[in-house]
Amino acid sequence: MKLYSIAKRFRIDKPDKFRLSRHDPAECCGLTVDKQEAQAMLAGGIEQLAELQQRLYADGRWSVLIVLQAMDAAGKDSIIKHVMSGINPQGCEVHSFKQPSAEELQHDFLWRVAQRLPTNGRIGIFNRSHYEEVLTVRVHKELLERQKLPKQLVDKDIWQQRFDDIRAFERHLARNGTLILKFFLNVSKDEQRKRFLDRIDEPGKRWKFSMGDVIERKLWDQYMAAYEEMIRKTSTPEAPWCVVPADNKWFARMVVAGALVQELQGLDLAYPKVEGNALKELKKAAKALKAEK
Repeated sequence: MKLYSIAKRFRIDKPDKFRLSRHDPAECCGLTVDKQEAQAMLAGGIEQLAELQQRLYADGRWSVLIVLQAMDAAGKDSIIKHVMSGINPQGCEVHSFKQPSAEELQHDFLWRVAQRLPTNGRIGIFNRSHYEEVLTVRVHKELLERQKLPKQLVDKDIWQQRFDDIRAFERHLARNGTLILKFFLNVSKDEQRKRFLDRIDEPGKRWKFSMGDVIERKLWDQYMAAYEEMIRKTSTPEAPWCVVPADNKWFARMVVAGALVQELQGLDLAYPKVEGNALKELKKAAKALKAEK
């Protein structure tokens, strides 16, 4: 089964009918493979991605923005480490958006991500993103107070207004040559618990764990409701969401790799043609080099 044929199953093309409860975090499309087989399948996608990135850079007309959103321990870092392992670091930047700084809080909620958008020919990865503004900030409404918005603007419509702003922002990017790929890594609450316990048990991973992770688990249902509405309101033809089953890390990596390959191939990227005087100069250079002893 090709990676892209797996990936397209999880793209949300009809967001008005989207229900998170219908998406199984443990889904594997019937695949049963061992670790070595999974690595071999992923390797092919990684090789394709590396070649497509070269074309992206040489073509110089498009940029690619990858958005990763998920609950803690869903595997965002793992996706970046494994799926992007063949990418040339010079053509890719990763930005992790954590708690806003004092300067960032002095601007509108999209300002800080706008500063980190990829330039033409490059890939940008957002590990968390502007979507935290309709997720974490929505669940923890006290965070909204820190943004110092005029009181009359903070009403029951604020989340719908932010959905409108995000759609308009992403539409603008798409119209100016940014390919936007958004992935929600859908991990189950039980699998998250197992991964937290693994972090505690393994000395080399304990630094990743904090008691705040346990506190956030108590708000799981609120987060799931926020994610569901977020996907429903912001999955658009220009910037679709892909809901990735994340209980099995090997399968999640395959889905993300397949989606990236499929969408980059759709850009019809090409190496610039060298013609006319430029080609003549190249031939002169080749002749001179061959004449060297």
